[in-house]
Amino acid sequence: MSSLELSGMDLGQLRQQMLEWQQPAYRAGQLYGWIYKSLVADYSAMHNLPAGLRAQLAASASWPLLQVVETLDAADGSSTKALLRAADGQTIETVILRYPERNTVCISSQVGCALGCVLCATGQAGFIRDLSAGEMVAQVLYAARALRQEGRQLTNVVLMGMGEPLLNYEAACQALNIIMDPAGLGMGARRITLSTAGVVPGIRRLAEDNLGIKLAISLHAPNDTLRAQLIPLNRKYPLASVIAAVHEFISKTSRRVTFEYVMVDGINDSPALAYETAELLRGLFCHVNLIGLYPTERSAWRGSSDEAILDFQAVLLEARIPTTIRVRRGEEITGGCGQLRFRELSDDDD
Repeated sequence: MSSLELSGMDLGQLRQQMLEWQQPAYRAGQLYGWIYKSLVADYSAMHNLPAGLRAQLAASASWPLLQVVETLDAADGSSTKALLRAADGQTIETVILRYPERNTVCISSQVGCALGCVLCATGQAGFIRDLSAGEMVAQVLYAARALRQEGRQLTNVVLMGMGEPLLNYEAACQALNIIMDPAGLGMGARRITLSTAGVVPGIRRLAEDNLGIKLAISLHAPNDTLRAQLIPLNRKYPLASVIAAVHEFISKTSRRVTFEYVMVDGINDSPALAYETAELLRGLFCHVNLIGLYPTERSAWRGSSDEAILDFQAVLLEARIPTTIRVRRGEEITGGCGQLRFRELSDDDD
């Protein structure tokens, strides 16, 4: 039974594996090149590897690690959402976002999520398990292959899909180190963003490890009362502790932090909350993204009006807090995190 996850191994680990198989260490570099430079998804195409080694790989390591179940493309071609199936049958979502100046993949870090954030379809569906480093890297490889077939190049990676990456810290960092390895994909740290709901110990650990990547915080409310309703994790790590951890991250990494604020009509989009947000973030080396809520089947809430979002932005800009309104993409392809997987699970129950 195949169990070896090649995409979860760095070059050193791959060399060790070759030696255990009584292969020359240089075979690891050849295999690494096929995986990350050539983006080959079929062992038979790796023609400079001996037939015996290719057979051993086929018997020991499924490739690609994740299988495509379904893809949905936005009508304008700007985004593609893929449902990918792991070896144990669990499914995760990966999203490709195409912009004029960059091509981004949004990857998942867990199957489901334990945090139960009410604005997120993933959180509403519950937690199954952590993803391995190999499963996270495999999502990036899937996107890189798909984009190359279009004559495009993958330029950015964001850990903003299903799950909370800082609750799967070791695997997430292993995946990031592989993604950034110059011998492999060679993705620059400044082109990688990790998003968290506010896991304070993880933010502090990320500051200490200083991988050079960007950090995004799901804010959604400027006070503990409202934020705890939207993000239950806030009861364990209230805003004061999150902001303190952000200060530590900025101090140790010199990196600007992004705050994501999903705007919900009549819930968190009032002028009063805009002023409160301005006070909370005043003086921080940060940037705010305002995002209209993606509608989900399990929620009656709807996104804020364009007027409310613009008014909210105006307050933050007046306080000299850089703020952009993120263009919502992929609504017609169940753009919100976890929606495609939830639809598949619902179909299976019918």
